[in-house]
Amino acid sequence: MAITVKNLNEMFNKDVFTNKGSYVGRVKDIELDLSRFRIRSIVIEAARGTFLGQILGGKKGLIVPYQLVQAVDDIVIIKHITAAVPGEGEVSAQQIETE
Repeated sequence: MAITVKNLNEMFNKDVFTNKGSYVGRVKDIELDLSRFRIRSIVIEAARGTFLGQILGGKKGLIVPYQLVQAVDDIVIIKHITAAVPGEGEVSAQQIETE
């Protein structure tokens, strides 16, 4: 199911959480596919002290394919990200970097 966004400006600086309730960071940028008029991915700035910040180490952010976005409203909800082998409903950070 596609998640629709009425105004792209509303996506910026929204807090991002996983579907398991873990805080990830904030939306800092959006990558568009202009040939299809769709959002391709979002760039999340990892907050210090969050589990994503620990996974990424010294990196400041992560590009997340828009297919992993589950909801957009006051916050953005994405599928849970893990550093190792993912369980059901989870995606590893390595999988995201290769997509």
